[in-house]
Amino acid sequence: MGLDARIENGRRVIEKWDRVFTALSAVPRRQIEVSLLDAPPDRSIPLPERAANPNVPTDPERLRCDLLHTHLPMLADREFVDWEREPFVASRGPQFDEVAAVIDALQTVADDVPESLVIGCQRLEREREEGLSE
Repeated sequence: MGLDARIENGRRVIEKWDRVFTALSAVPRRQIEVSLLDAPPDRSIPLPERAANPNVPTDPERLRCDLLHTHLPMLADREFVDWEREPFVASRGPQFDEVAAVIDALQTVADDVPESLVIGCQRLEREREEGLSE
């Protein structure tokens, strides 16, 4: 592989990682991705309820508006999710595996994640508990 091809490939990989981490940088987007990971691959999840963090009270109308105008378009542009307005649902997009891999990797090492990032995150708390009980 020539230098130009290596540089182009490097840029492409950097862009893909940036897209994944940007997608996971907001609570509603993370909640959607985790909810989709928990759901069977061919199932959709109801919105806005599955985009809300269960530990923090959320105004459903405000969340719905944020989902419609910010979060869902971003996730759909990156092909991480597909979504519909009626019924208001999201499902796995063609590139869902890119974000799922990051979430899976984090859950796999839940025991090694600093406690300050685990406490209050129900999924990581559960993964850590299950790891301790094995």
